[in-house]
Amino acid sequence: MGGEKIELNIVGLTSGHSQRNSYTLILGQEDGNLKLPVVIGSYEAQSIALIIEGLTPQRPLTHDLMYDAMEKYNILIKEVVIDQLKEGVFYAKIITEQNGVEFAIDSRTSDAVAMSLRAKCPIYTFKSILDDAGIIYDGEDEDENNAEHSKELNPKTDSANSLNKMSLNELNSELEKAIQVEDYDRAAVLRDEINSRS
Repeated sequence: MGGEKIELNIVGLTSGHSQRNSYTLILGQEDGNLKLPVVIGSYEAQSIALIIEGLTPQRPLTHDLMYDAMEKYNILIKEVVIDQLKEGVFYAKIITEQNGVEFAIDSRTSDAVAMSLRAKCPIYTFKSILDDAGIIYDGEDEDENNAEHSKELNPKTDSANSLNKMSLNELNSELEKAIQVEDYDRAAVLRDEINSRS
């Protein structure tokens, strides 16, 4: 598929409504109203959320491993392109370059986005796909989605009161423990509480 390429940003990540253990990744133009809602699995949502939240896992996740391996072999991830929409499913390619030779690697959109975040490279789609599958989200919906994102990705395993009673040192210690046991939901809640005191 060709045509005009449009750069997308991650607008939000919300819990899925139609499928259990699914999330909706919302991608949108910088200056446009149309957003692409992409249904992804909980593992991919966690992998994407970790980078967005600035958390480092104790051990590398699959996307970290893939990215590290590509770096070791001098494979540059140049961009991600969501290039097809078939029966409601988005397909993507990871555009890479090694020794001046460019390769396009077929990928699920969720994996491609997770890799793009690690490579800090742009995400694109074609205008025809955005026109065909784009949904208009207004600011009110985004606020609700962001609230839902916080609720679903960071379930409150601690009550707000118990966190308030902890010192900053205790919070940092708990955050370290949560990362060690790979409890990233709890880590995100603790990190938010630490940040709120800065």
